[in-house]
Amino acid sequence: MAVVLSLLSALAYGVSDFLGGLFSKRSGPWQVGVVGQSSSTVANLVVGLLIGGTVTGQDWAWAAAAGVGGGIGTAFLYRGLAGARMGVVAPLSAVGTALLPVVVGVATGDRPSTLAVFGVVCAFPAIWLISLVTEEDPSHRGGVVDGILAGLGFGLLFACLGRIGEDAGILPLALTQLVSVGAIILTAVSFRQAWVPRDRAAYRAVLMGPLGAAATGCFLFATHHGLLSVVAVISALYPASTVLLASLVLKERIQAWQGVGLALAAAAVTLVALA
Repeated sequence: MAVVLSLLSALAYGVSDFLGGLFSKRSGPWQVGVVGQSSSTVANLVVGLLIGGTVTGQDWAWAAAAGVGGGIGTAFLYRGLAGARMGVVAPLSAVGTALLPVVVGVATGDRPSTLAVFGVVCAFPAIWLISLVTEEDPSHRGGVVDGILAGLGFGLLFACLGRIGEDAGILPLALTQLVSVGAIILTAVSFRQAWVPRDRAAYRAVLMGPLGAAATGCFLFATHHGLLSVVAVISALYPASTVLLASLVLKERIQAWQGVGLALAAAAVTLVALA
């Protein structure tokens, strides 16, 4: 059950990220992030009220902390997807998304196998290869930075969600998404960027709400059935669908050395997932 829920989470995240990248190119990452996360807040609130649950103060605290990570991750991921290539930004963000929860999982009692250790080792050359920049591709450097920051944010999101109790239900995720909206706004203000949605392209991001809610909900329930260090890495496979859609729809191409880096990144995520 944990593997199935994690894969569903990865699929929903990947499709949502692809749409977020498209909308961000036409509008702006901050506006799209605000609309998308606001839509997810409403979706999680409705489902949470229907399902119910017993939420403790600790659950609310972890949900709020997860929202900070989710907001930062969303803001920089969408900025990277809007200004660079999806096939680079999304996989790079996945490395941080996977590895940070693994560290937290080990610190809280998870014991990774030899496969997991090899996965961690593969991640470092993957980051280096993906980060190689040529003069002909100046946008790539910014995409690398955004991908790393997004990975750290999403890693924090996953690590904190894994601490929410099994009896809490979905309602804490509404707080997570709400706090993420505030985090996106604060990040936009700090960079002196406009965040108020003003065009149709930004408001199309409302379609991403149910996808984001489904992705986060599946991840939360997956952590109740499996180890955080395993569930997080499987969910971090989300770039697979993003890259596939980018290749089919946007005709993006990856340089040879970046392809090797992406393969190593996929190997890192897969090895940890198999552990």
